[in-house]
Amino acid sequence: MIAPRKRKRRSTKTKRKKVIPLEPIPSSRLKLVFSILTFILISLLGRLAWLQLYKGSVLESKARDYQTKRIHPLGTRRPIVDRRGKLLAIDETQYRLYAHPSQFRFPGDVRGLIRTPDEVVEKLSPILSVPPSFLLKKIGNSSTGVKLVESLSPETAREIKAFRINGLDLEPYPQRFYPQKDLFANVLGFLDYDRNPQAGLELSRNKDLVSIEKSHTLRLGRDGTPLPAGLKAGSLVKDNSRLSLTLDARLQEVVLSALKFQVREWQAKKGVAIVMDVNNGEILSLASTPSYDPNFYWKYNSGLFKEWSVETLFEPGSTFKPINLALALEEGVISKEGSVMDSGVVNVGGWSLKNWNEKANGEITFAEVLQVSSNVGMVNIMQKMRASSYWEWLKKLGIDESPNTDLPGAISGQLKNKDVFTSQPIEPAVAAFGQGFSITPIKLVQLHALIANGGRIVSPHITKDFTNLIQAQDGGIQIDDSQIISSETTNIVLAWLESVVDKGSGRGAKIESYRIGGKTGTADKSEDGKSYSSKICSFVAILPVDNPRFVVAVVIDDPRKAYAYGSTVAVPVAKKIMETLIILEKIPPSEPFDVFQGVNTKTSRSFEE
Repeated sequence: MIAPRKRKRRSTKTKRKKVIPLEPIPSSRLKLVFSILTFILISLLGRLAWLQLYKGSVLESKARDYQTKRIHPLGTRRPIVDRRGKLLAIDETQYRLYAHPSQFRFPGDVRGLIRTPDEVVEKLSPILSVPPSFLLKKIGNSSTGVKLVESLSPETAREIKAFRINGLDLEPYPQRFYPQKDLFANVLGFLDYDRNPQAGLELSRNKDLVSIEKSHTLRLGRDGTPLPAGLKAGSLVKDNSRLSLTLDARLQEVVLSALKFQVREWQAKKGVAIVMDVNNGEILSLASTPSYDPNFYWKYNSGLFKEWSVETLFEPGSTFKPINLALALEEGVISKEGSVMDSGVVNVGGWSLKNWNEKANGEITFAEVLQVSSNVGMVNIMQKMRASSYWEWLKKLGIDESPNTDLPGAISGQLKNKDVFTSQPIEPAVAAFGQGFSITPIKLVQLHALIANGGRIVSPHITKDFTNLIQAQDGGIQIDDSQIISSETTNIVLAWLESVVDKGSGRGAKIESYRIGGKTGTADKSEDGKSYSSKICSFVAILPVDNPRFVVAVVIDDPRKAYAYGSTVAVPVAKKIMETLIILEKIPPSEPFDVFQGVNTKTSRSFEE
């Protein structure tokens, strides 16, 4: 049996903890701690003072750079619209894409990784719709500042920005756009690649078309939201001014289409058509062909940039005969009921002057002079007036002056000096049927408007006003409105012009239920100033005769087909224009009338001139 083990007895004595007696901290230690804390505090104060006093302006400038955004103007231009607000010219924001290959990185790339041009081009090619090889060739071995493409739309620019590729830079710039293409090219002109105006209104009204833009600074919040602090009144307001024209795009489209067709049909060199309000000089349509697309001006010959209705002279021919009759009436050398002998030929200063068809018309009224377009009759009429008085009247009409118009490039006509005109009988003789002097088509329109509106000279113009939110100065022309010829005289000539459309060479312009006056013209044209090898066919119409509102002029240069006269070439275009004008301007039909009361209508002839 195993005996039990004895248990140890626990000691009743407990160990006592050693107690360290308190002693005072040495003063040297306290001084050391105090010195350290004081040094730190002084250092902080010194740092604060250095930042505030010495570096304060630098740090404030850096902070401003982070908190502010400087907005610079793009150099935009004001839009141009027609009389109904349809856009004719407008600035659109486009983008240029620049590449910096040494900085190519994709979002999430590790620091220091540079992507190859192939990787970037692979993403850009589908969006830009260009082959990768084209972009790679552009980049080449360049490390920065490579212009890849331009004329990018805002939509394409947004797609490129969405890639968030470092090393791609989009630069916004304004680009002038002409939505109507060639419809108003002759009037508007265009801006070149450097946005310098080169023709038309863009050139003549350049200062007025430049938008009012100023650089300004925006304070931004942490998320980039603009803050109102520091903003001045009007800082964010854009220049919304628009140059409004008197032209009507609807009418212009019809006019240009009809003109193009006739020029092509008659194998002519060029043509122009003008529609003007006779009472205030507003031009509703000014079309010429051939023309060009101002969006791609570099594809065309620079000769097309001139507007020949105001920049080219021509001899008006028979379309000037109504003006001469008005002068003769005003001088009192003829009367409303009078007549003149047309023998078919007249000798003046050793020159034999004949009618266009070399036929005699006998004793005819002045209305019939216009109906048959008698050259001999006009010479006999104007010989009754003293040559000096005749010249003074031509001078008063401004034949040798540039018309007061805002149409760019307008030139003055050509008239022989008074000594030559009065000393050589042939000069007033040929001037009687519209030759021997030169004017522009727009001047011819102005003179026929004078017959239509009761003898007032008005200024042809195409700019109406600025429609705006920011005040802009119009800068337009001072409108002429001076009485030149009495209304009694013009009313007589207007009735004679109506007889031309009713019974004479302008019969092709007649429109049922409407009273229309007009005069055809087929003038010989000299290219070298010596020989007459071509012709200009024209027709000028006034409607409605009972309440004149518009003058319509069509001039077609050098038609090559046979039987080319004002009646065959120009009249059909004018009729198409007038039919459209009646609809657009809601011109009511004329009342029944007896216009030929008191006019000798004993003969009925077939007229081609």
